[in-house]
Amino acid sequence: MPVLPLVFTSGWASGINSYAVVLLLGIMGATGVTGEVPQSLQRPDVLAVAALLFLCDTVADKIPYVDTAWDTVHTVIRPVSGGVVAALLAGQSGSLPQLAAGAVGGSTALASHLVKAGTRMAVNTSPEPFSNIVLSLAEDLGVSGIVVFALFHPVPAAIVAGVLLVCGLTTVAFLFSRIRRFLRRRRERRAGRGQGTPAPT
Repeated sequence: MPVLPLVFTSGWASGINSYAVVLLLGIMGATGVTGEVPQSLQRPDVLAVAALLFLCDTVADKIPYVDTAWDTVHTVIRPVSGGVVAALLAGQSGSLPQLAAGAVGGSTALASHLVKAGTRMAVNTSPEPFSNIVLSLAEDLGVSGIVVFALFHPVPAAIVAGVLLVCGLTTVAFLFSRIRRFLRRRRERRAGRGQGTPAPT
């Protein structure tokens, strides 16, 4: 199996939900569905931690403003996870240097993470909470579908991931004004909390 398309797709997916990627790959490998998954991702302790963090991510990702805080924390975690998973996949196949695979996976994860975080900032400018839930569910389903698809059809999956990444970057650029408005409101809210309520005289 060509590993570079799989590395690219796993990196893209890790930038959106790194815990789902680790959990899905681990389960697919542990159940014998595919032999492309490294043993280190199939360990029961790794799967247990990934499942717990995936549940936390699932809840936090659907609450307005909490999702942005969660994304901020994961600005480092998701690219690192994407790089590690990519390096492990490359080591499993032996057809791509692990350092190069880690660079591809990590940089792709960073790009898709920035798309996710930017999109959420734009969505949070809307007063209703349902758009967050719909977008989060779409991301979860998209990541799950493409990761599974990539294990059996890596090249078409990588093409789909690449198209989604380009579309996402274009959308974030288009929504840049809404993102700036969201950041301004958040700064104003923090400034208001910092000033506090004047004490009665």
